[in-house]
Amino acid sequence: MMEAIGEDKVRAAARWLSKQNHVPPHVVNILKTKFDLKALQACQACKLAGDYRRGAVE
Repeated sequence: MMEAIGEDKVRAAARWLSKQNHVPPHVVNILKTKFDLKALQACQACKLAGDYRRGAVE
């Protein structure tokens, strides 16, 4: 159950990041704070945001 919650937060962070015009400085720290993520999850969100931008995932 906790894994699913973490995954939802990663996806939410990725969707938010994919909608930004520019990647903000210190994006990992921003995602950690804004979405209550661990560093690894924030990095996963960054990768997933790139996938969203390219249309590789929905």
